[in-house]
Amino acid sequence: MKKKVLNALSPILYRIERLDEDKYGYLLIGPMLFVLSALAFYPLLRTFWVSLHSDDLRGTYPVGEFSGFDTYSAILSGEMDIILSDPFFSLSNPLSSALGVTLFITAVSVTIGTLLGLGMALILNKEFRGRAVARMIVLLPWSIPIVIQGMIFYLLFQPSISFLVDPLHSLGLFSSNPLVSTRDSIVIVTLIDIWRKVPFIALIILAGLASVDQSLYNVARVAGASKWQQFRLITLPLIKPVVLIGMIFYTISSMKVYGVVEASTGCSTVPTLSCLVVDTFRMQRWATASAIAFLTALLIAGIIMFYLINFRSEVGTNE
Repeated sequence: MKKKVLNALSPILYRIERLDEDKYGYLLIGPMLFVLSALAFYPLLRTFWVSLHSDDLRGTYPVGEFSGFDTYSAILSGEMDIILSDPFFSLSNPLSSALGVTLFITAVSVTIGTLLGLGMALILNKEFRGRAVARMIVLLPWSIPIVIQGMIFYLLFQPSISFLVDPLHSLGLFSSNPLVSTRDSIVIVTLIDIWRKVPFIALIILAGLASVDQSLYNVARVAGASKWQQFRLITLPLIKPVVLIGMIFYTISSMKVYGVVEASTGCSTVPTLSCLVVDTFRMQRWATASAIAFLTALLIAGIIMFYLINFRSEVGTNE
């Protein structure tokens, strides 16, 4: 029996042995890519299919009749705002809409967080006493569970128990109760997002700094280059691809922000896209929730494509 099986497989095995390295590599990772693609794309396609139906509020079936892109049209045109807990987008007041709030938090958090992470990585890359302990302390905010992170900032800005609210209110930076003010709460959520993700991007940039050839700095010092010139002409160009990769993951995570919002200020005060999806789902409007989720996925995909185009140009420049 074994001989028959081997004889049947011998032509296939012979062809596999004659494959070049690239095709052999694709053959090895092919099954894994197929499984991962199925796991990633099936829920997305299923969500899109559900979004093409109307909401069935009778509860007899998760969704109603096929309606095409009517739900998308209603969401983007603002016709769905009277049903949604918060508008999807508002031109008159962007920071009152889920899309505007999410993009604001993402843009501010990624910009400030990346700069802070870069500075932190440059410091941690230096040789000094206690560097290992410093690296461990830096990673603590990232390792704390999301709910606890939100509760920490909730307690920091709770007027009845916090020592920060009165001084900040006296300076005109926050209102007397920041947790009920949409403007103040957006700032608080942005601060939480920066605080929890700076260690992550700092760790990625630190790994990139470790791969930079130190002999380049020796040559630059002999040539009389200043510290700023060494950073601008050597460090920054070599770690740009790594920084872009870190920004991609940072952006994806910020676009999906939900846990820290719910645990600190609440979705009713800070309406993000994820909050809007959850709130709509709780209203048993599954088709509408699926449409908002799919629009969010498309938006994230577009941002990733923007990053990848820049990443490819940076790689081409370095080569």
